[in-house]
Amino acid sequence: MKLILISLGKPHDTHFKDGIQEFSNRLNKYFSSEWIIVAPPKNAAVLSVSEAKKTEAGLLMQHIQKDDFVVLLDERGKQFTSPLLANFIQQRANESCKRIVFIIGGAFGVDELIIKRANYTWSLSNLVFPHMMVRLILAEQLYRACTILRNEKYHHE
Repeated sequence: MKLILISLGKPHDTHFKDGIQEFSNRLNKYFSSEWIIVAPPKNAAVLSVSEAKKTEAGLLMQHIQKDDFVVLLDERGKQFTSPLLANFIQQRANESCKRIVFIIGGAFGVDELIIKRANYTWSLSNLVFPHMMVRLILAEQLYRACTILRNEKYHHE
């Protein structure tokens, strides 16, 4: 199974880049993973929020395959504990899922097209975080879930 982490926005910020890379490298010991950073539309500043979200959805959809299990990160989604996230990932593996795609949308959220395509909507917290921080948290939590699945000592209850 491969984990695809898609984020709309700029390349990894220097303040977060090392942490994101560290946890991504650790994650690759369990599942193949790949970051796809999708640049926002060049004319985003002149688009309405609705138009921007539609354009962004088209860019995001280019990276989603028909059989992908898509997880949208959104503050209105359901929350996991770390062990429940581990179970969630294990369930996808048990279902022979080839790719789980995690999507971090734009500053104004995502278009209805992405919401409808998502198989699951996950909220990291009731709080709202900067996109770069969400990338770091996502990579770390996926790594943590993998260590839980292998009964390794990283996670403490």
